[in-house]
Amino acid sequence: METSASKRESAFFFECPLPLRDYPTVTLGHGSGGRLSADLVEHLFLPAFDNAALRARGDGAVISIADMRLAISTDSFVVRPLFFPGGNIGELAVNGTVNDLAMCGAVPLHLSASFILEEGFELAQLNAIAHAMGEAAARAGVSIVTGDTKVVEKGHGDGVFINTTGIGVIPAGVHLAAERVRTGDVVLLSGTIGDHGMAIMSVREGLAFEAPIQSDTAPLHTLVQALLHLNAEAVHLMRDPTRGGVAAALNEIAQQARVGIVLDERAIPVRPAVSAACEMLGLDPLYVANEGKLIAIVAREHAEAMLAALRAHPLGEAAAIIGEVTDQHPGLVAMRTRIGATRVVPMPQGELLPRIC
Repeated sequence: METSASKRESAFFFECPLPLRDYPTVTLGHGSGGRLSADLVEHLFLPAFDNAALRARGDGAVISIADMRLAISTDSFVVRPLFFPGGNIGELAVNGTVNDLAMCGAVPLHLSASFILEEGFELAQLNAIAHAMGEAAARAGVSIVTGDTKVVEKGHGDGVFINTTGIGVIPAGVHLAAERVRTGDVVLLSGTIGDHGMAIMSVREGLAFEAPIQSDTAPLHTLVQALLHLNAEAVHLMRDPTRGGVAAALNEIAQQARVGIVLDERAIPVRPAVSAACEMLGLDPLYVANEGKLIAIVAREHAEAMLAALRAHPLGEAAAIIGEVTDQHPGLVAMRTRIGATRVVPMPQGELLPRIC
């Protein structure tokens, strides 16, 4: 016969762990873009900095000055290695901030760039990174207009870290917000997932594939404008699935909009080489970082036209409708699998791939 004590002991293993925010020190998982990152924002930074623009928790903040609506976003880049297939930390820094502004519906205008350099870092590498940033800015039609440089002692950095801040103007009639997401909306994805994260990991792990894996880093603002010019009212929300991948981005949307999201696994585009790399490393492509893809939540009646607009753009040729918004299981993301089952796609809990961006 089982005693009360043994019942308590066995029940212990089925209880939820302590809240993730109760970690006494910072972990790598706090930078993952998943549950720990969300807890850090919600329970530490939001109470400290509380204001309406920050509470929206978008990829950037929307602020009004005089008769203009502006988007402002800042991001830091600590990717390792600094140079990877398809890009480097410099162009990644430019594209990442341009994309955060674009997810607000803004036309990006100007960037700042700050560098934290480690003593002993080769100036030839810094020169290559700076020129890559300048070229990326020119391609995106933005200017790097101010910045800062700091140097830390050898052993107290990792070559170079970059912080960029961007500002852009939101055109009249564009309003992207979680509260606009509604039951019946369609989830659009602009292309294949996992390319950036697996490009980084292929270098770190020394993996070689028949088809090389390249980062998808790219500025998405012209792709966004193609959707908004078609029908701005029909576009309810956008996100770029960077850290934490598609899974993290959609869980954030579901929680902020208080809706459920159902995905169709068969509709999600993944390159064969990326799929193979994920299988070798025991990773799910849904959780792998992207740097040149967007998710758009759009009105169902305009979804096919929106999909056609994405596919007509060079950065959206592999776009797909991957799911829909439902009033069931609010705050959760589920997926219909290839074999016909349904599984939950949870928010990532920790750091799966450190130093990805």
